[in-house]
Amino acid sequence: MRNFEVTRNPLPTGRLAPSPTGAQHLGNARTYLLAWLSMRSQRGRVVLRIEDIDSPRVKPWAVDQAIDDLRWLGLDWDEGPDVGGTHEPYIQTARTHLYNQALHRLIESGCSYPCVCTRTDIESASSAPHESIDGPIYPGTCAGWRYGDRVPLAGTFCWRFRASDSPTTIADRLLGQRTMNVAQQLGDFPLTRKSLDASYQLAVVVDDETMGVTEVVRGNDLLCSAFRQANLQAVLDFSPVIYAHVGLVVGHDGRRLAKRHGDTRLSQYREAGATPETIIGWAAHSAGLINDHQPVRAMDLVDRFCWNEAAAKNVLGSGLFP
Repeated sequence: MRNFEVTRNPLPTGRLAPSPTGAQHLGNARTYLLAWLSMRSQRGRVVLRIEDIDSPRVKPWAVDQAIDDLRWLGLDWDEGPDVGGTHEPYIQTARTHLYNQALHRLIESGCSYPCVCTRTDIESASSAPHESIDGPIYPGTCAGWRYGDRVPLAGTFCWRFRASDSPTTIADRLLGQRTMNVAQQLGDFPLTRKSLDASYQLAVVVDDETMGVTEVVRGNDLLCSAFRQANLQAVLDFSPVIYAHVGLVVGHDGRRLAKRHGDTRLSQYREAGATPETIIGWAAHSAGLINDHQPVRAMDLVDRFCWNEAAAKNVLGSGLFP
């Protein structure tokens, strides 16, 4: 199914991919640091991509603030919306033509079908499991559709991917090789919203392929997405990526950092007089890169970076700084 023109760079390539739905926080900083160090230690490329397809939640000010936060931390990139590059544009909402191209290929090949079901329909379906690895599994209500059949009215359906009912394997620098049957354990998943805008799963797969990304570092809450995305990569004849699913930064209740845990925005720390070296030192210590929690610059960690078990563990992040 390949018809995307991608020139593979021989260098390892990673990405920093902030979503401008709000301010960047401690958890983001830790993940960005590990992604950046992994690439710089391999003498690879770093791409900055703004993942803004979640348009109802996007904040207009958040793009510039994310770039400011990353630069304040001492991180840089070789391509991005502020520096340009050979894989422009670097804003997802300017890349919709690529997502539509991939979607049409999936529809025409029979790998996608229109689905009119709501979230409530799926949760209440008698055949849908109440407990699963990542939420209710789609019961297949609309899966009988075949290419050439009538398409529902615009605005009433999303396009859903026919997940593979065979093992899908990913390689993870922290978790090793993992395998999952996407159809049985996760189910068919949306490729678009009912507005027909691309979903996260479709957009990041297309972006990673067309930008030559070889390594994806992100929180372990997205582990299930790796199997969905690997399934899509295989069907589209895209190159697989290597993952590193790192631990989350959590509050005292063990849940991922949120407003209920206090203000952990990077901009708040910056305004309060905290130094970027303090944030970097805390993140590096929590990931096992340095023995003590002490201020350190990101660039000074490059030569000592290696992936280890500490990076895979969730860490306490609330109340760290005055």
